[in-house]
Amino acid sequence: MPIIDLKTLTIKKAHEHLKNGDFSAQELAESYLSNIEKKDKDIHAYLEVFSDVLEQAKKADEIIKAGKGTLLTGIPFAIKDNILIKGRKVSAASKILEEHKATYDATVIKKLKDEGVVFLGRTNMDEFALGGSTENSAFGPTRNPHDFSRVPGGTSGGSAAAVSVNETLAALGSDTGGSIRQPSSFCGVVGLKPTYGAVSRSGLIAAVSSFDQIGPITKTVADSEIIFNVISGKDHLDTTSISEDEYKNRASSAKGSGVPRKNKKGDKLVVGVPRHLVEQDGIDKEVLENFNKSVKHFQGLGYEVKDINLPNVEHSLSVYYILNFAEVSSNLSRFDGVKYGLHKEGKDLIGDYFATRGEGFGKEVRRRILLGTYVLSAGYYDAYYNKAQIVRKLITEDFQKAWKDVDLVLTPTSPTPAFKIGEKTADPLQMYLADIFTVTANIVGIPAISIPSGFSEVGGNKLPLGIQIMAPHSREDLLFMAGKDFLGEQI
Repeated sequence: MPIIDLKTLTIKKAHEHLKNGDFSAQELAESYLSNIEKKDKDIHAYLEVFSDVLEQAKKADEIIKAGKGTLLTGIPFAIKDNILIKGRKVSAASKILEEHKATYDATVIKKLKDEGVVFLGRTNMDEFALGGSTENSAFGPTRNPHDFSRVPGGTSGGSAAAVSVNETLAALGSDTGGSIRQPSSFCGVVGLKPTYGAVSRSGLIAAVSSFDQIGPITKTVADSEIIFNVISGKDHLDTTSISEDEYKNRASSAKGSGVPRKNKKGDKLVVGVPRHLVEQDGIDKEVLENFNKSVKHFQGLGYEVKDINLPNVEHSLSVYYILNFAEVSSNLSRFDGVKYGLHKEGKDLIGDYFATRGEGFGKEVRRRILLGTYVLSAGYYDAYYNKAQIVRKLITEDFQKAWKDVDLVLTPTSPTPAFKIGEKTADPLQMYLADIFTVTANIVGIPAISIPSGFSEVGGNKLPLGIQIMAPHSREDLLFMAGKDFLGEQI
C-alpha cells in the first residue's frame, strides 16, 4: 500500500492522484480508516464509522477507471449526525433518536452520492445542534485535537475535529449560530456558513429553521468552494432554497457589492471592521492582537480597511437566543415517542410524553424547550418573540447600509481560544456569550467563513485562532477570494 501524506492532501491533489493511479480510492479510504483507529479513541470525533467504507471506495474506483470521475469521486467525507443518509442511523447525538434510521437521503447527500464520494461515518455533535462545545452529546464529548482537555467547539465539533486531525479529508456540518465556524476556529480549519437558502435543508434535522444552514468543513478555502458548488442550488423539497438564477440576481443587485471595488492598488476589496463590537469587554487579549494582525495582513495584501458602525448588532445575542428557543420549542415538539424514536410508558398519554422526553432529551435541550415555550406563551409572545423579530430587521438594515461602503465585514470568529471541557457547562450564559461574533450572520442570513489566523499559546499548547469574514447575500465568491488571498492559496 502506498504511503499517502494526509496532512498536505487537498481535494484537487487527491483527485489528481486518483486519476493518475498513484493510489486508489480504496487505499485512500484505508489510510483514513487507519488514522481513525489510531486517533479517535482520544478524540471521539465519530459516533459511528460505517462498515461499508471500502465497498463505497471500490465503486468509486470503478467510476474513475471508466473515466467518469469528478473532483469529488472517491473523496472521503464525514457527515454530522443530524444529516440523513438513507438506511443509516441518524441520532442528532440524542438518546431519543439513538436507534433511528433515516428513511431517505438529505438533498446534500444525494448530490454527494451523485459525485461518488466515500462516506466514512457520522460525527459527534451537541444534541440536536444545541450548544457550543460538543459537550452536550448524549454519547460523550469530543475533544480538541490540539489539547485533549479542551472542547473542539460546537455544535459541529466532531466534523471539525475529524478534519483537523486528518480522520477525513472533508466534512459536512450545520450552522445555526456559528456551529460550523466556531469549531473550525477552535480546531484550526476552514468552515463555511452559506447564505440562507443557498443549500437545501431537506434531510437536515431541524433545530432553528430560520437560521440553519448546511456547509463544508475543510482544510483549505479552495476545498470549501469545491464542495459548496456541488451542494448548493434550488431544491423543490426546501421552499427557502434559492435557484441559480435567483442567486445571480441577488448577487448583482446587492448594494455596493455587484462588482468588487477597486482601491488605490487596483483590484482588491474593501473590508469593514466594527471596532465597537470587536474591542468590547470580554474579548481575549491574544484574540484581539491576532485580529489586529489579520487586519494589517489584509492591508498588506492591498485591501482597503474601513471602520464601520453596526448600531444594533449589540442586540444580536439577545435576538438570536429568543428566536432560537422559540423555534427549538416548536421543532422538537415532534419528538414525543409516538411515531419514531425512544418510547417510555407512563400512566397515561401525558405520562408517556413526560417519561419519553424527560429521559430522551438532555439538559440543554430541555432548557431551551422550556424557555422557548415561555417566550411563545400568551402574554409574553409580543414582549419577546415579536420584539426580537423587529430588532432582527433592524440588524439586517444595519448590514444593508454597511454594504454601500464595504464589500466584506471582518471580526474574530470567537472571543476566546478553545476553553476547557466543563469550564462553561455550569453557566449557560457564559457558553452563549461565546457566540457573540457568529450569530449575526445567521440572523441576517448572509454567508460567512472562518479561516485559520494563527495560534494562542495556553498552558504549553498552541491553540488555533480564526477570523470570520462576512459578505452580502449570495456573495460566497467574495469570501472565497478574500480567504484564498489571506491564506496564500492559489486563485
